[in-house]
Amino acid sequence: MLPYRDARLTRIALIIFFLVIIGYAYYEARGLLFGPKIVILSQSEDVSDSPYILIQGQADHITSLSADGQSIPVTETGEFSFPYVLAPGLNRIVFDATDTYGNTARQVVQVVYTARTTSTSTTTRTTEIGSYTSTTGTSSTTSSTSTVEVAPTY
Repeated sequence: MLPYRDARLTRIALIIFFLVIIGYAYYEARGLLFGPKIVILSQSEDVSDSPYILIQGQADHITSLSADGQSIPVTETGEFSFPYVLAPGLNRIVFDATDTYGNTARQVVQVVYTARTTSTSTTTRTTEIGSYTSTTGTSSTTSSTSTVEVAPTY
């Protein structure tokens, strides 16, 4: 028997043990090391002619997710979808994520909404009754003015 055989076996066992401990510590600390992460999956266009869009994405290592201050539900796998109504012009949607350690991540989505132009003509119809005049707007293509005289009753 070799006198140093047990010392070498002990050294190998200790190295393997410490490598397992370091690997497990890295696995548990990756949330603290990397923080939350937001990935927007459905952002394929920066210009939209539809007033409604659906933003879908994936969020990892989070405890809460919000868009413009509104909380967004997230599945267990981190997937989310957020319907949004666009205003004419530039729309800026800010996604904020927070993890258990207080770290935050922010993702900004910018979409330009160009409304379709439709030609609608608005005309005004005036109705006079005695000394009372009423003006209302309608969406017809012809303009009409009618005057009705009412005799005062005593």
